[in-house]
Amino acid sequence: MNHFPAIFLASLLALLPVAASAEKADRDKPMNIEADNLVHDELRQVSIFTGRAVLNKGTMVMRGTKIEIREDADGYQYGIILPEPNKRAFFRQKREGVDEFVEGEGLRIEYDGKIDRVKLIDNAEVRRYKGPILNDQMTGKVITYENLTDLFTIDGRPTDDNVNKTGGRVRATLAPRKKLPEAR
Repeated sequence: MNHFPAIFLASLLALLPVAASAEKADRDKPMNIEADNLVHDELRQVSIFTGRAVLNKGTMVMRGTKIEIREDADGYQYGIILPEPNKRAFFRQKREGVDEFVEGEGLRIEYDGKIDRVKLIDNAEVRRYKGPILNDQMTGKVITYENLTDLFTIDGRPTDDNVNKTGGRVRATLAPRKKLPEAR
């Protein structure tokens, strides 16, 4: 009796949990940043990257002309990403356990590594892709993405300077979700 198929199947099943855990939250991954210039203040634990700056942390990618990263005494990292003139800073991250990505743009992006939150500020837009297909698209003045709870909040209210490009409104295009088969 040939036991190779059973052993092969058991080995394959043993590897599945490892493959699934590879997409866990990016918060424990190292932060890698490339830019044209860097100024680092060791006493304040602040690094300022300028010129075509790109930040990678696991599946998370952020781009802008300036990225300022600070680290607190507990090792949590916080960042501010600013774009080139007349452009928006960029953010993209894979969602946990599904073939989906969330990406967004804003005139300022703030990252809080302690609570795993990304805030897109001014002329903000977030898109959710299922595989390569655009599913949802939202715009507003300020969009906050809570990565741990997968919660978006969008504020469309204009500020006193009334520079909000969305006209003080939140706009969203939401694709219908596939229905689950009915139980018989």
